[in-house]
Amino acid sequence: MPKITYIEASGLRHDIDVPVGHTVMEGGRDAGVEGIVAECGGSCSCSTCHVHVAPEWVDKIPSREEMEEDMLDFAIDVDPVTSRLSCQIRVTEALDGLVVHVAKEQA
Repeated sequence: MPKITYIEASGLRHDIDVPVGHTVMEGGRDAGVEGIVAECGGSCSCSTCHVHVAPEWVDKIPSREEMEEDMLDFAIDVDPVTSRLSCQIRVTEALDGLVVHVAKEQA
């Protein structure tokens, strides 16, 4: 099972085994990671699961689609390269070791 590292705004680190097929948001939410609010439950209709993907992982995950780009307009502290909605990152074996930093503030 791939291990995803979530780093909260406080610096607290969580190394969580997330099942293949789940999303990064589901893994963080289910484990109680502070800041993964996920108000819409993963339907890409809010920005409360905003994370910053570690730079070395940006090119290893699928690109943002238009709906995600639109929702990121409502997020706070968006970075044009590293910002992602964690509900839009589906976990695969290739993401073992992925590191995400939870946004400091969720809109």
